[in-house]
Amino acid sequence: MKIAFVYDVIYPYVKGGVEKRVWELATRLTRRGHEVHLFGMKFWDGEDILIREGICLHGVCAAQNLYTGGRRSLWEPFNFSIHLMIPLLREKFDIIDCQQFPLFPCFTSKIVSLIKKTPLVITWYEVWGDYWLEYLGYPGLLGKVIERDIATFNCATITVSATTASRFKTCFKKPVTTVIPVGIDISYIQSIPPSMEQSDIIFAGRLIKEKNVILLVRAFHSLSQQHPHIRLTIIGSGPEREKISALIHNLSLEDLVSLRGFADEHDDLIALLKSSKVFVLPSSREGFGISALEALACGLPVVTVNHPANAIRDLITVNNGFQCSLSAKDLAASIWMALQNHEEMRNSCILSAGLFDWEHITLDIEAFYHTVIAG
Repeated sequence: MKIAFVYDVIYPYVKGGVEKRVWELATRLTRRGHEVHLFGMKFWDGEDILIREGICLHGVCAAQNLYTGGRRSLWEPFNFSIHLMIPLLREKFDIIDCQQFPLFPCFTSKIVSLIKKTPLVITWYEVWGDYWLEYLGYPGLLGKVIERDIATFNCATITVSATTASRFKTCFKKPVTTVIPVGIDISYIQSIPPSMEQSDIIFAGRLIKEKNVILLVRAFHSLSQQHPHIRLTIIGSGPEREKISALIHNLSLEDLVSLRGFADEHDDLIALLKSSKVFVLPSSREGFGISALEALACGLPVVTVNHPANAIRDLITVNNGFQCSLSAKDLAASIWMALQNHEEMRNSCILSAGLFDWEHITLDIEAFYHTVIAG
């Protein structure tokens, strides 16, 4: 198959769950003999088209800031979708897989699929619905309308979690075509030794409002008053970084909290996870949560919040983690419970992650693409 993935940012130039999923699928589908193309913004110097690990990367426009005023930029995906048209039209693909967010590229992909008579798949990570109004205020009405319009496309749909599939059906009164979760490389994770740098609690993800890292710092501050020797590591970058850094300073936590950017090598993140005890991701919006899955594979119980838009809940059982309300008090209590039980929960965490090996996920999506192409 000749496959086109459409997403405005490309791994490893930008490191996030969607980028990582697309890249992992692309590399494995390439190894299985398929011709894979990624269409995104250009984050590299030189020619617009770059071959990396056998994958053809198309830089359709210059890279731009993803966030404006702490929120996802509206101009960036609109600009990207305009520049996407010609490069995507230049070649004939067997299938186009467009990532649903940030919305605008879905329309370009749909137009190209009609012109070239190419089957289109839209992969949904989240359904925002009324959250558009909370996120953008009055302009969020446009986002809500556009999201609903994309859901009406006559094309195949994938969601990466049962939570998103349920929200899709509730909001749009139609089922998704299939659910294919995000995966992890089990053998790779097993091969990485722990870091010499140890911590008790670790977070990894984009530093955006929905991840509630501010809440995590407040919960940690409460715990540190009673247990002054515990340590927290926060790994990530994003528009909330300055607020988080200021709060750490105001609470006099500089000696207990390490705030660092994403590691240049993914090995370093896995090593840091393995040298920690508990992974905390108190996100109120999560399409899947690949970092939580990697933490489970490293043997760490996961603490998250019981929020209807948080798909990490699909991964968590009483044997591998804890769910709590969106409050610093409950979060602190759950973290402490996980710290007390992390050794006993280790094997259950690793076993639960084994169900999501990338090799199985790749076979599933390959078979699904063949089904879509066959009509």
